[in-house]
Amino acid sequence: MKARTVRRPALAVTMDAPPPLRGYWSRSWCRLLQNRLAVIGLIVIAILVVMAVFAPLVAPHDPAQQDLYDTFAAPSLEHPAGTDNLGRDWFSRIVYGARISLIVGLAAQVLVLIVGLPIGLIAGLKGRFVDSALMRFTDLAYAFPDLLLIILLRSAVGGGLLQLVLIIGFVSWMDTARLVRGQVLTLREREFVTAARSLGASDAQIMTRHLLPNLTGPVIVMLALGIPRAVFIEAALSFIGLGVSIGTPSWGAMVQEGYGAILAFPHLVLAPSIAIALLLLAFTFIGDGLRDALDPTTDTTKSKPLPLAETPSRPDQMSNQNELPRAA
Repeated sequence: MKARTVRRPALAVTMDAPPPLRGYWSRSWCRLLQNRLAVIGLIVIAILVVMAVFAPLVAPHDPAQQDLYDTFAAPSLEHPAGTDNLGRDWFSRIVYGARISLIVGLAAQVLVLIVGLPIGLIAGLKGRFVDSALMRFTDLAYAFPDLLLIILLRSAVGGGLLQLVLIIGFVSWMDTARLVRGQVLTLREREFVTAARSLGASDAQIMTRHLLPNLTGPVIVMLALGIPRAVFIEAALSFIGLGVSIGTPSWGAMVQEGYGAILAFPHLVLAPSIAIALLLLAFTFIGDGLRDALDPTTDTTKSKPLPLAETPSRPDQMSNQNELPRAA
């Protein structure tokens, strides 16, 4: 008797190609674009930046041009936001006012970064007496009410836009310093910092090469959320007459100018108020989106396990594949 063997069909192994490796910033950017509110905020900020940069081209009229024959005009095609008591085009002043708000918000956060980041780094890394001294100074500065201190300094110092930015930045760096210190206290106990110290790295090298790259995400989120705060402070100061100089287009000053005629001509208050609200909401949405995007724990992408083999779906297929050699 001759025995013949039945060959079992080869098992097909299907493997998905591994996804291309992406860096931290690339993954963060993709996660940010998946946040709809953050994307809306980016679009609004982009529109406001274009308006501010190309204000002479966007504004239909000169913001300082007066027309006493056309005062308190209602919104129309010629004047999209109407005119004020001096006949100035309200929409043109809103366009130029975007420059003031963006300059104050961004410049104040640059000053916050310059002051708060070094204080937090030194306090967290040095510890002991240096940490205690810097944090007590920070607590002392934090104890004063922000808006009250700004009003006092503005009344005492005066000046123009530069002095206003310096004052806002001077009273806003404490939160950044506390955040950086807390992050450094955690990072300095990590293995890579200990290894750097054992290799003879100085404190300056540890700060620049090991701590600062790990602080970038939280600091960016803090600065993004601090911009609307600076913009609101500038608008509040301009509303009470302590902001930019008289005659300069500013959204807060425009609200104050139209407040006297709010019952008869509400559009004079609504237009700059809507602009302020849009700017604040846009930066808030971006800050929230950055907080989620820059946090590695929020990455929901999961790697799929590679299948080992195709398994038969029916019992008869299993019996056929496991068939042993049989006699002819």
